[in-house]
Amino acid sequence: MKATAELQVIPLGSGVSVRSEVRAVVDLLEQFDFIIETHASGTNIEGNLSEVLAAVEKIHQSLHESGVVRLVSYLKLETRTDKKPTLAGKKL
Repeated sequence: MKATAELQVIPLGSGVSVRSEVRAVVDLLEQFDFIIETHASGTNIEGNLSEVLAAVEKIHQSLHESGVVRLVSYLKLETRTDKKPTLAGKKL
């Protein structure tokens, strides 16, 4: 099932700058067959629903393994039955 999503990953207790953790998230997302668009507060994703969910799990595992103690992620998902959801279809 195709999906679009917005993912925001927030590492807590990592200090003032979380640039390296955010870069790691984007690097992990680029390993999947996704269309991604980063923005100031997160990343938009287009891909298969099961892979989006697997990516979120991989992100949490990887960041915890790298020493991040606490993560909060916000995930908004959209799936449709009438047509394939795309990020291009969301452009104004």
